[in-house]
Amino acid sequence: MKKIRAAVVGVGYLGKFHAEKYAKMDNVELVGVVDTHKAQAGEIAGNVGTTPFSDYRDLFGRVDAVSIAVPTPLHFEIGKAFLEHDIDVLIEKPITTTVEEADELIEISDRKNLVFQVGQLERFNPAVTAVQHIVDHPIFIESNRLGIYKERGTDVSVVLDLMIHDIDIILNFVRSGIKYCHAMGASVVSDNIDIANAHIEFDNGAVANVTASRISNKNERKIRLFQKDGYISVDFANRSIIHVRPGEEDNNCPIPGMHLEEKCFTDGDALEDEIRSFIHAVERREPPEVSGQMGRDALEIALSITQQIRKSSRIYSG
Repeated sequence: MKKIRAAVVGVGYLGKFHAEKYAKMDNVELVGVVDTHKAQAGEIAGNVGTTPFSDYRDLFGRVDAVSIAVPTPLHFEIGKAFLEHDIDVLIEKPITTTVEEADELIEISDRKNLVFQVGQLERFNPAVTAVQHIVDHPIFIESNRLGIYKERGTDVSVVLDLMIHDIDIILNFVRSGIKYCHAMGASVVSDNIDIANAHIEFDNGAVANVTASRISNKNERKIRLFQKDGYISVDFANRSIIHVRPGEEDNNCPIPGMHLEEKCFTDGDALEDEIRSFIHAVERREPPEVSGQMGRDALEIALSITQQIRKSSRIYSG
């Protein structure tokens, strides 16, 4: 089978890992990496055995697929350029800075029958994939994504940096339109929102309470889903699942008539799985697992939450 010619645009913190994954794949030829910082492009290119570029337009006509891992404000311009040149695109989250930009990229990719995937990495977390078959019409969801402060990522709100992962996962589980959303938050140590909470009610009656913070004294990534036949708790960081469901009474379960099962998963490589999924879609000309529309829907909610918080009196600085 002919190899897919791929490249990575933006080889900073995350993009360099994209390059490493492509370089290891037997069915991919990593044509090059692009970065406006020539020294960075040269270093990463040397590490993975490919060619450095400083202008993404030099890749037109040379590649079949591309990962875009540049700052979010550049997603639309660069993503549109590659799509217009009939190149399949994997773009890091958030898809764009506005819903209108996302809609335009989706329209181009649909019109040209191109693969357009959004890098919602947690969709490929082994714990998330493992519960897909047991999550069935959840009625209440609680998620917490708390992180120790790191300056990287503070150029955007914590909603677009962290919470958008959980928004995407919840949308994928609930699969319903949104009836109501109320949000609160605060800017504590940066110029952007550092802690946020959103209460989301769906058209089908499901309710989600979502919290994200980058000023915690610990790292925590958990989601709890309650449904008619039990309860599921997913720990993303530890890749573990607790499933409480009807069955033979279990001494370890505090709920009468219920059985508790706990599973632990070894560390996986979500980024490699994400990129392999993208290349799989490119080879077979199939819709990607996380489509542009899914990325757009998550962005729309994230922007609504951000706007609500910014308009409220709960933004404090200094």
